[in-house]
Amino acid sequence: MMRSNPNCFRRAFTLIELVIVIIIIAILAAVAVPKFIDRADDAKLSATKQSLSTLRSAIELYRADTGAYPATLNTDIITYLKGPFPTARIGSSESAGVVLGSDPMVVGDVTGAGGWLYNATSGEIRINNAAHFDF
Repeated sequence: MMRSNPNCFRRAFTLIELVIVIIIIAILAAVAVPKFIDRADDAKLSATKQSLSTLRSAIELYRADTGAYPATLNTDIITYLKGPFPTARIGSSESAGVVLGSDPMVVGDVTGAGGWLYNATSGEIRINNAAHFDF
């Protein structure tokens, strides 16, 4: 007596079923990926705002100790910072560079190079990015 193998008649997926599953996964990925990218941009903006707040506090501490605003940020306030000089994490490049701005600062001072825009006369510091100049 011949016994049939029970695994012999196992039904496989058809090509159309596989294509439908791939299309569903592609649609889900197309919806989810932009949300992750937006969240990453939001996180970079939040980190930059926090760095800006840290720099503003260090500038005010320097002013309280010396009676004047620092002439340069990278060297003068480093002792008032806990850790390395903060980086602006928005825009096309992440930068810790400092560009000197006019008094009062205007959006036209923005160089687009990233980093920070600082005015040594008023102690004002901003993000060197036109889209986020108002922070």
